[in-house]
Amino acid sequence: MGKSRSITGEKAMIAALRRRLPTADSFKFGIRVGIGDDGAILDPPRGHSIVVTTDFSLETIHFRREWHSPESVGHRCLARGLSDLAAMGANPLAAFLSLALPAELIKGNPSWRDRFLDGFLVLAKRFRIPLAGGDTAQSPSLAANKRTNGLALADIIAIGSVPPGRALLRSGAKPGDRIYVTGFLGGAAAELRQLEANLRKFRNCKSGPTENPNPHPHLFPEPRINVGEWLSKNRKATAAIDLTDGLSTDLNHICEESQLAATIDAAAIPVHPLAKKTDSSGPLQLALHGGEDYELLFTVSPNLRIPRIISGVPIAPIGTMRRHTARLPRILLIDEKSQKSALKPGGWEHYK
Repeated sequence: MGKSRSITGEKAMIAALRRRLPTADSFKFGIRVGIGDDGAILDPPRGHSIVVTTDFSLETIHFRREWHSPESVGHRCLARGLSDLAAMGANPLAAFLSLALPAELIKGNPSWRDRFLDGFLVLAKRFRIPLAGGDTAQSPSLAANKRTNGLALADIIAIGSVPPGRALLRSGAKPGDRIYVTGFLGGAAAELRQLEANLRKFRNCKSGPTENPNPHPHLFPEPRINVGEWLSKNRKATAAIDLTDGLSTDLNHICEESQLAATIDAAAIPVHPLAKKTDSSGPLQLALHGGEDYELLFTVSPNLRIPRIISGVPIAPIGTMRRHTARLPRILLIDEKSQKSALKPGGWEHYK
């Protein structure tokens, strides 16, 4: 079965990866044992609760090799986990990465795998989250489906910490709370459409700028860790969620978990400049339903003031939470002409 060959390859990968990683003492919290053992040993901050999240990145579902550079895939893989931590108000503690790759993706210098790790580790360094472990495997070929190549699969586990009682949940919103979003919405969906229309334009896009608004919100999304930590530290938010499935869908999650309803002002929604250039379904539709913006949506008591900018990120009020009644839809959208309509969840949903 070629067992010794695969072990040698895996050992070489782990050895090369360990040489690229910073030492454990360069991070905010201790990793007593990291890569190289059967498990990692973490030393979380004293008295903190632990937040754990996990996300798949699946080829043909979350990315396509012919569309996304390996650096983009690696960045997006970690960004998914970091965005979940941000939505909980958690401080990143450690990441665990499991990769299943076909043989052709570990060949070459640099290989697809090496470039994937480049994108992953650049983002990890920015947010000072160490890669503390994971797993590797060779994904099987798909010859039975008339494909000789296997699919690339990545699973990220992100661990964070938060003081007890400070975690941001979806279930804490109250009637009258104001609804806020960070950054700009619809940009990721707009860039995905550009990507589909002109693959050559994005073929060499290997790194993501950090300007606001981010010119590459789909290829290199920006997790809002600093905003989430600020909201938790200052006890501002009553509920929060990250906008990965689309504003309409994720706001509905807040409503359901908090057993409330919401009213949204369409004119107040900050639409990304890329979405404003779209000519198909319209900028507002991309902002409402596009998804993968990795911004934060959170609710705040009307008695509290929120800065217009937090950690360099624009903050916009877009609506109000209210009690759920039979005579009004769960989410009520008021457009620029003051016309009211029901806003139904129209974002991403698996098994739909």
